[in-house]
Amino acid sequence: MSAVAEIPLATPSAGPSWLQRMSALDRAQRMRLGVGIALLVAIAVAAIVFGRQPDYRVLFANLNDKDGGAIVAQLSQMNVPYKHADGGGAILIPADRVHDVRLRLATQGLPKGSVAGFELMEASKFGMTQFQERLNFQRGLEGELTRSIQALSSVQGARVHLALPNQNGFFREQQKPSASVLVSLHPGRVLDRAQLAGIVHLVASSVPELTPSAVSVLDDTGKLLSQTPEGGAGAEVNAQQLLYVQQLEQQYTRRIMDILEPVVGRNNVKAQVTAEVDFTQTESTSEQFRPNQTPDASAIRSQQVLESRGSSNKTATGVPGAVANQPPAPAAAPVNGANPAPNAAGQQGAEEQTSKRESTTNYEVDKTVRVTRGSTGAVKRLSAAVVVNYQSTEEKGKPVTKALSPEQVEQMTALVRETIGFNRERGDSVNLMNTPFQVSVTPANEVPVWKQPETIELARSLAWPVGALLFGAMVLLGLVRPALKGGTKVEKLDAVPVPGTQLDALEADTPERPALPSPGRKEEAAVATPEQLRLEDARVLAKENPMAVANILKTWLNGEPA
Repeated sequence: MSAVAEIPLATPSAGPSWLQRMSALDRAQRMRLGVGIALLVAIAVAAIVFGRQPDYRVLFANLNDKDGGAIVAQLSQMNVPYKHADGGGAILIPADRVHDVRLRLATQGLPKGSVAGFELMEASKFGMTQFQERLNFQRGLEGELTRSIQALSSVQGARVHLALPNQNGFFREQQKPSASVLVSLHPGRVLDRAQLAGIVHLVASSVPELTPSAVSVLDDTGKLLSQTPEGGAGAEVNAQQLLYVQQLEQQYTRRIMDILEPVVGRNNVKAQVTAEVDFTQTESTSEQFRPNQTPDASAIRSQQVLESRGSSNKTATGVPGAVANQPPAPAAAPVNGANPAPNAAGQQGAEEQTSKRESTTNYEVDKTVRVTRGSTGAVKRLSAAVVVNYQSTEEKGKPVTKALSPEQVEQMTALVRETIGFNRERGDSVNLMNTPFQVSVTPANEVPVWKQPETIELARSLAWPVGALLFGAMVLLGLVRPALKGGTKVEKLDAVPVPGTQLDALEADTPERPALPSPGRKEEAAVATPEQLRLEDARVLAKENPMAVANILKTWLNGEPA
């Protein structure tokens, strides 16, 4: 093992100043330092500028050129910065001023839109004819209807055409108005039947004497959306009937699930109900008459009694001198409760008393009128199909599935029958089956973390600051630091060794290290191995000359040859 001589230590001195370091740099190092500092300043300025740039949001979109120009002019007067997007169809302003600017523009009537409404009537000119007034009124009415239809969320654009015939009192039959509506829908959206009916009734209610059947609605592909009067009502009724049947079946299915899930557990029962519903509308009228009844049991409707009395002299009408020519003698018994007046003496013939009485009684005719109307939507038949999973139990710590007992199946069937209102006379049927369910495990399609929208948005937001920071670090470590480090080599002055100070770095690349004499060995070390002898020499050297040992270790750590 080689040893080095003891080197005197120098007193520490103050480091070189910045001017000394800059003067010690050569031309290439100064250029690298200048470029690095310029890049760092540029990065700092860019970070400040981009950090203070406001976030722009859409103020208005899908504007025509007229409204866009008017809005841009107002934004310039209000000193609001703006940008264009989507080919000029959208105007963007700072996000913190969007709502304020919208309200201020709304007070000025912007955007007006390409559709003109009743504001056409405000610009009436002197000398306008009646035809022009009617035309402006029709255009204004069409514009107002177009604006109302465009307010629907599914409608992107609309056009309304009204046919308003001239009303003339000299015509016996007046021509009725009609209307046509062309709608353009947003991509992926459709108009349901309720919205279509709403558009039709909106137009029909806005024009006098316009019936909904005279309104035609088309889409941008030319398809007729409104139904004709002949088939429209039937199609609507059929759709309502189908919806009613679906709701009825879902209601019965939900009842079965609610009654069986607490017994067998959730996801262990499946049920389907099929309902046959009669939508036939029937109406019948019948009249019934009872046979003739006794007067006491029948009601008298009217009763009329006629009674008349009279007297007459009966003269002889036979052959004179005959017995038959004599009038009959007066009756001794009273007739109809009236005493006849005695015959007056001296009369030529006997006086005859007459009496007549008529009685008419009308009875009410027994009549029954019955009107029967059949109900719409009556349930004709119900069919229920229920599937129950096997019962899951544990035996010896392991899950085991087994079938339900016949008694349990019968009890569940009875519950289903009572739930749906089972009627055997109606032909209802209930089928309950107990079978194991096949559970298929579908692997979850998990989106990787780097493909999730949140991660992508976070990466976009951090891309600029992290990139700027990394670029600044590369400039600092690649240009500035090497340039500054190259000028730190300053010659050190010799100094008197001071006890207790640390060793300074060696200036020469290959310092001279004079070998020291090997210390004497003890007698008992004669029998030791060569390795033990070298170890003992190192120990003795460390005790006698610790400075030299420290210098050797420092040389090894710096990678210099010993």
